[in-house]
Amino acid sequence: MGAQLRVYRQKIKSAQTTKKITRAMELIAASRIQKAKARVEATSPYTNAITRAVSAVATHSNFDHPLLTEPETITRAAVVIFTSDRGLAGAFNSQVLREAEELSELLRSEGKSVTYYLIGRKAQGYFKFRNRASERIWSGGTESPVFETAKEITDALLEAFNTDAAEGGVDEIHLVFNRLISMVSQVPQVHRLLPLQVVEGVAEAETGPTSLYEFEPDAETVLDRLLPAYIESRIFNALLESAAAKHAATQKAMKSASDNADTLIRDYTRLANNARQAEITQQISEIVGGADALSD
Repeated sequence: MGAQLRVYRQKIKSAQTTKKITRAMELIAASRIQKAKARVEATSPYTNAITRAVSAVATHSNFDHPLLTEPETITRAAVVIFTSDRGLAGAFNSQVLREAEELSELLRSEGKSVTYYLIGRKAQGYFKFRNRASERIWSGGTESPVFETAKEITDALLEAFNTDAAEGGVDEIHLVFNRLISMVSQVPQVHRLLPLQVVEGVAEAETGPTSLYEFEPDAETVLDRLLPAYIESRIFNALLESAAAKHAATQKAMKSASDNADTLIRDYTRLANNARQAEITQQISEIVGGADALSD
């Protein structure tokens, strides 16, 4: 009984230590998520404004820009996967990787070959474990993204898109990342980045007369300047959304871990009390039995 009691007390101590760690990580994630959400909200006005500008130029000009033109045949597609550098975030990474796998299967069923661009060490480890190839990998700054990383990713993607598929380029680019819906819900999103799909150009026709636009110097030059900036803003927004979702997932996972630690402590405390009572009962029985033997 004494050995069993020592085991239970050791497990209680281990669970208490684990709870301290998970509770601290929960508080850290809670503080970081507010900053991450503020960064997402701060970039939204710029992203919306440049989206409206690109929609206006694309809708009211007759120029067919390469980034807006749908290829006749798409033979090669790129999938950009946004994961985190660290774990302890529940299903955050697994669900975005699963969504990327489903997208890849869909693209292959359409007769397209798929190439991958990975963001985060978790995606890198996932592909390395399965001996699968990828074009580029970015890691080390997923929890607090910087705009320079978004610009580097944009340059690599535009270079691949502007290269012919027969020479190693791609015909379309898809983004797969987690979007923060609420503190308890992070949903993987799939967005086709290139060729661009303009869906906001008809907004003015629903509310009033269509505006007239004049481009200086010309629509081609305006699009050449706007489209890379638009893509950079979309990539940066996806990085920020993924970071905010990761912190929320970490907070949720650590809250569940702390609750589980409380359950373990309660269960092991009850077992330890039962073992202690059994030990006391055994000792009393031995004393009474010895006393009876002496009296006889």
